[in-house]
Amino acid sequence: MKRTLGTCYYPEQWPQSMWESDAKKMVEAGISWVRIGEFSWGVIEPEPYHLNWQWLDKAIETLSAAGLKIILGTPTATPPRWMIDKHPQMLAKDAQGQTRKFGSRRHYCFSHQPYRLECARICTLMAERYAKHPNILAWQIDNEYSCHDTTLSYSEASLTAFIKWLKEKYQKIEVLNQRWGNVFWSMQYNNFEQIALPNSCVTEPNPSHLLDFQRFSSDQVVSFNRLQVDILRQHTSAPLIHNYMGRITDFDHFDVGNDLDIASWDSYPLGFLEDRSESSDTHKQLFSQQGDPDFQAFHHDLYRSVGNDRLWIMEQQPGPVNWAPYNPAPLPNMVRLWSWEAFAHGAETVCYFRWRQAPFAQEQMHAGLYYPDNSPAPGLADVQKISSELAELPDCDIAPASVAIVFDYNSQWAWQTQPQGTSFDYFTLVFSYYQALRSLGLSIDIISPQQQTLSAYKLVLIPGLMHFNDSLEQALEQFGGTVIAGPRSGSKTEDFTLNCQSIMPGINSRIKHVQSLRPQVKIPLNGGNNAQHWLETTSQNDPIIESTKDGRAIRIGQAKCQYLCAWLDQGALANLFTELCAQEKIPTIQLPEGVRIRDTQQHRFTFNYNAHTVTFNEMTLLPAAVNWQQR
Repeated sequence: MKRTLGTCYYPEQWPQSMWESDAKKMVEAGISWVRIGEFSWGVIEPEPYHLNWQWLDKAIETLSAAGLKIILGTPTATPPRWMIDKHPQMLAKDAQGQTRKFGSRRHYCFSHQPYRLECARICTLMAERYAKHPNILAWQIDNEYSCHDTTLSYSEASLTAFIKWLKEKYQKIEVLNQRWGNVFWSMQYNNFEQIALPNSCVTEPNPSHLLDFQRFSSDQVVSFNRLQVDILRQHTSAPLIHNYMGRITDFDHFDVGNDLDIASWDSYPLGFLEDRSESSDTHKQLFSQQGDPDFQAFHHDLYRSVGNDRLWIMEQQPGPVNWAPYNPAPLPNMVRLWSWEAFAHGAETVCYFRWRQAPFAQEQMHAGLYYPDNSPAPGLADVQKISSELAELPDCDIAPASVAIVFDYNSQWAWQTQPQGTSFDYFTLVFSYYQALRSLGLSIDIISPQQQTLSAYKLVLIPGLMHFNDSLEQALEQFGGTVIAGPRSGSKTEDFTLNCQSIMPGINSRIKHVQSLRPQVKIPLNGGNNAQHWLETTSQNDPIIESTKDGRAIRIGQAKCQYLCAWLDQGALANLFTELCAQEKIPTIQLPEGVRIRDTQQHRFTFNYNAHTVTFNEMTLLPAAVNWQQR
């Protein structure tokens, strides 16, 4: 499949006299896709039902005339000010009950039905006008669901929808009381209308209540997205896309992705290192101009799975951003490295945000490919080089992975609701597994717990999975490779009560009790390195494979089915995965810090995230370098 480049462009923010020149420069730089429209509702409809399409018609024709393919965004992430006057109850409320006001973006509650009707109206109008245009070859729905903590809303509209959702799920209030365990603390309800949203309680709300509210809120995102999908499907066969974000876990991306054709995400390596990484200050300083060596790759692999093997990067950082605690510039060639890493992980298209830096408003300090004065910014040279390299290296097809990690949004919500220790974070646990695997030179798939079969893999890892559903249990029973789960996997029922049965298929033990450990506490293992953060005691109905130095079981089970009773540090995880890969005859290689490998069907890509030269495997890798060799 041919790999392509794109950019994000806002014609409404620039004089029309610049549009033709901009389009020509995009093509000259090797760009073939341009995303427009996703923030333009107030320009399209400056007053209720007074529609101004002329500027958008002109922009589309100008970009098309230059030969650019267009991704048209529905503008529902930025409802105009008059919309708030018309529907004042559409604004979301935070957990303290404060209204989240107009003045930025994403100022709506997913549950507000009149706003949904307005979204359906503008989406229908756009589809009727533009769906048949020959150069509009993809559609983006809304923009960055959940960005700025906008999934959970504690508004009146949310309460009404939540009660309706609970009625449909439980049918009878007696069933809800029983499954939530409401006999505890006399929390029984006499009818559904008595149920409130789980905020502003004296102490923590019932965790089953909280988990259901999170599930409901995720379903609201799914149905909001589906509303626009259903409209667009009536008018176009072009692929439908949403642009997800890094480390956003408060809605189920797999559920949203089931209605779309392509998953894309917005990759900001330097911003995410400072804003969304729990790594040490030393690590952040070491990679401050490069980004974490695994964070982008993790999301490429996750969202490729969300998109059923179709992945785009809708926004790629091309220079300093404006929103992180610290905002350095990328090292020279880093934009090129990030782009090639995305292609190696299966991305079809990489789009750069944005074409030209805005001189006004919230993102005026966010770099583009051009400066506000229309002179080239450093990222443009990287884009031009990538374009020429793509012409020389057209084939970059994803290669099958032997290793998979199960990632589950429900588990994130569960352990966020009841962490049992401030250092237990589900995303961090899963990411630590991914980092250890990557340090061994492995290519990894990240899969949903709804996976029907695991036959493509030799090794499957299941860290921290709250509950084994029927689909996954059946897949595990038929799996011929090695599986290792834990810690905390299978410890709860679907209703978020303690699982008093065996932990998982193939393991006979039960969890007796758990310990959450202070960050400084390290428990030495017999094989070297340490357990940290979390330690479980089981009923030990299975053979002990590995233990701590003081004799506590740390890994139990049989050769092909194992359970890990603790959170292991990176050294211990690397040792464990090396052993399991050897058992399954999966080749591994110990990589230097900051060096990573990704295999495609045609090539092996090697990436040097370091700011210094590294000699590895008879190669000299310059700082921020990407090399590829024929496989």
